[in-house]
Amino acid sequence: MLKIHEMSRKEEREKKIQFLEKVTDGVMWWIGSIPSLLVHSLVFLTAFLLPVFGIVSVDKMLLVLTTVLSLEAIYLAIFIQMSVNRSQEHIEDIREDIEEIQDDIEEISEDIEEISEDIDDIQEDIEDIAEEEDDEDHNERAKNVMLKSNVSSNKNDIKALKEMIASLQLQLESLKTEDEALNNGEKTPEN
Repeated sequence: MLKIHEMSRKEEREKKIQFLEKVTDGVMWWIGSIPSLLVHSLVFLTAFLLPVFGIVSVDKMLLVLTTVLSLEAIYLAIFIQMSVNRSQEHIEDIREDIEEIQDDIEEISEDIEEISEDIDDIQEDIEDIAEEEDDEDHNERAKNVMLKSNVSSNKNDIKALKEMIASLQLQLESLKTEDEALNNGEKTPEN
């Protein structure tokens, strides 16, 4: 029950502060506006015209005008200080937000550096793979050239062997025909 009562007091105080801040903002806005300039000009003109028309003595007018202006200056100083204090709080909040953002930016920068390093590593790996593939391509090409050379050489060898076989077959045929001729018609001198 005590906590609820304290919370309601705190809420009431915050509402009063918010109301005063709105009043302060309104007064500060009005003081810095053209209507305020016109009203102040009319008050000063009226104050100085009163002694001219003999309504009030100059001393009383100056006393009242000085008192009113002093009170207005005091309240304006208070309102200005309240605005400065609120602005200072906002500036502190913004400063904290900026510090958080800077921390986030630093973290992001570190992440970007790590990603860049990873990209460099990946690029090196890609280059290594490309070099290996180039080496493999060169090796493959060399094997293909050697195989083609071997095939070409083997073709020539096979062609030469075929020619030799053909020549040997001709010689064999010729020997067979000579052997048959010898066996058929000519007998050896022993017979």
